[in-house]
Amino acid sequence: MSMTWQPIQGSYRAAMLPAAAHGQRGFSLLEILVAIVVLSIGLLGLAGLQAVSLNNNQAAYYRSIASQQAYDMADRIRANLAGNYNALAAGLPGTNPDCIAAVCTPANIAISDHRQWNTMNARLLPAGNGTVTGAGGAFVITVMWTEKGNVFNDPNCPVGTPANTRCFVTAMTP
Repeated sequence: MSMTWQPIQGSYRAAMLPAAAHGQRGFSLLEILVAIVVLSIGLLGLAGLQAVSLNNNQAAYYRSIASQQAYDMADRIRANLAGNYNALAAGLPGTNPDCIAAVCTPANIAISDHRQWNTMNARLLPAGNGTVTGAGGAFVITVMWTEKGNVFNDPNCPVGTPANTRCFVTAMTP
């Protein structure tokens, strides 16, 4: 095996080192570019995960609000057992009995509860709405809202509900 010897530059003595000692030191430009590409792909993936996390967090928040609103109506039904809650449709009722300033019948309190409940549904949820159906002393409470990016039909929603609508359904017996 033959080795080529070269003198060390700038030394006072003529020490000789093999030519392999004068090889490349540090990183090449290509290695640095590959490292930057790998790092940027990793950061893009991290940003994507953050965006998905925020979207899922918002969806969970809406489900939590819908759950609270359904239980709010259940409490209203329990507080006014003589009221007629058997068929509360989506939207606001046509009349608004002023049960705060005047004495109301149980039927008027049920209308007022319906109005207040769906007003809060609309304030707290995007396109929020609710229905109550009842038969035989049992009630089914449904809270509906739209969710951005939701393109499937929620199996909990009534037939004919738009595709981007989510529903929270609970049943209760007072």
